Amino acid sequence: MDLAARTRRRNALGGAMTHLWLVLGVLVFAFPIYLTLIGSTHDVNTIGRGDVPLLPGGEAAANYAQAWGVGGGRYMGVPAGVMLLNSLVMALLIALGKIAISLTSAYAVVFFRFPGRMLCFWLIFITLMLPVEVRIIPTFQVMVSLDMINTMQGLVVPLIASATATLLFRQFFLTIPDEYVEAAKIDGAGPLRFFRDVVLPLSVTNIAALFVILFIYGWNQYLWPLLIVSDRDLETVVVGLTKMIGGGDTQNEWNVIMATAVLALLPPVLVVVLMQRWFVKGLTETEK
Repeated sequence: MDLAARTRRRNALGGAMTHLWLVLGVLVFAFPIYLTLIGSTHDVNTIGRGDVPLLPGGEAAANYAQAWGVGGGRYMGVPAGVMLLNSLVMALLIALGKIAISLTSAYAVVFFRFPGRMLCFWLIFITLMLPVEVRIIPTFQVMVSLDMINTMQGLVVPLIASATATLLFRQFFLTIPDEYVEAAKIDGAGPLRFFRDVVLPLSVTNIAALFVILFIYGWNQYLWPLLIVSDRDLETVVVGLTKMIGGGDTQNEWNVIMATAVLALLPPVLVVVLMQRWFVKGLTETEK
């Protein structure tokens, strides 16, 4: 009994310490977001004095209305609504484009037999070592040659291919039993029908998990939109937030900036919350 009691106490202590560290981790990550949310409800003078209370203020409606419809900071006239729409369109096109290209390329590599098949795969895989920052100058030159500067196509096209997603889909397709392929051939199903009726339904959870990751990747893009777009009508919210913050002795409208930051958090948070079950299932499910 003494041994059992000591084991229970040790397990209870271990569980309590685990939850304590978990709570501390949540506080470290969540407190800045909480301060941003609270700061977006106060007037600019309160925040300018460095006296940000820990309780909400009464200026939330005015701050969010100005951020959404007018904008603020050094570059007035770029409403958060416009920037959020640009970021949403860019993130959706990047996520959907990456999934479509990765699905078809991985399908071709796994289920078709043609000369140079593995060479094509390794050429795709090698691009993992070449992020946008490394190839940004030649990529920019290509966009100039194609007259895609200051266009949504210029924002999306260079980021639309994904070697990582292709690799993940390839590994998943390799686990599909050969019996499925043989049964499809016996039924007279061609490659497109097999892709539509067998491969896609099996890949739904993986597609959902990758969509969450790729949407957040597209939403958080900063360097490429900063370089390729100078038209304020195509400004993304991540770039717009940095431009709203002045330097030197410039008086920043921190209340509007924080309201814009809160609005910028909402779409990716909603995507994660709404697709959480699919996201976890896609990362953990292995059975076909």
